[in-house]
Amino acid sequence: MIELDRDALDTPRFVASDRGGHYESWFQRANHPTRPLAFWIRSTILARRGAAPDEALGEVWAIVFDGERERVVAVREEFPIASCRFGARGLDVEVAGSRLDARSLEGGAKSASHSLRWSLRYTSAASPLLLFPRALYDAPLPRAKVLTSAPFARFDGTIEVDGEPLAIDGWIGSHNHNWGSRHTDRYAWGQVAGFDDAPEAFLELATARVAVGPVLAPPLTVAVLRLGDEELRFDSVPRGFAARASFRPFEWRFDVRAKGARLHGRMDAPSSTFVALPYGNPPGGTKTCLNSKLARCEIVLERDGRAPLTLRTTHRAAFEMLGDDPAPRGVAVL
Repeated sequence: MIELDRDALDTPRFVASDRGGHYESWFQRANHPTRPLAFWIRSTILARRGAAPDEALGEVWAIVFDGERERVVAVREEFPIASCRFGARGLDVEVAGSRLDARSLEGGAKSASHSLRWSLRYTSAASPLLLFPRALYDAPLPRAKVLTSAPFARFDGTIEVDGEPLAIDGWIGSHNHNWGSRHTDRYAWGQVAGFDDAPEAFLELATARVAVGPVLAPPLTVAVLRLGDEELRFDSVPRGFAARASFRPFEWRFDVRAKGARLHGRMDAPSSTFVALPYGNPPGGTKTCLNSKLARCEIVLERDGRAPLTLRTTHRAAFEMLGDDPAPRGVAVL
């Protein structure tokens, strides 16, 4: 695995005087070890292209996914950037009183009909995971950077859902840091922190399409699979364009190869487990992100000279799709 400095990875890339446009997010997500329960909490900077520095926004987003009650509770609040604070190095973020560092997150947010408050601690002994080849994180393209600073994070504490406490006791997920000058035009993204019969396996993958003038380029698919201390990377750009992948609400199929290896499978979830999130895009406009943290996932790993390995989870996959289409009928919009 690549040796990486977690503090450097989590240091904000936002520069207040830059009018080129910028978004940045730090998000945490985790699933109950056995029950269909999950949460997602996100702190965000949004600076529109050409806007004055004081017009940037800080945002707090949070969702609790309850598959037992068939309920998704989602909230979002936005604040002027003057009410936000970002440390000069490492993970030290505060958005209007909601705080996040390398060990804990405290805060809350509300919408017209719901409120969430949280007091959580987390730890991770796993090395950070880069989804793209290392050189691309210093390159101008892709314009949207994605990394998992703390895979296999364990969360403990409490989330209050409309005043009702929900105990978070050993939920497993991740801490993540994303940034860029614009959102990818269309993508599917997924992550599994422990499969049902392989709790030591961690998967992250994405299929992305970017606009080249008025048309979308062919899809690029990349993936990283960790099996204990072994890391298998399917991140070659040429192979990523040659991969077979397609996604639509609420299903994604993928088939990507590396030297001597093939990874293929699918991810899907019922429409009732999704919520549609409006993501402001720095160049202008809004993207719609369909977000579920209770998705199913099945993958098959084939390697030269070895028997195929099949991994499954019934509801522990994080699954997101982003594009310009409006939310499908029946999906709640935040």
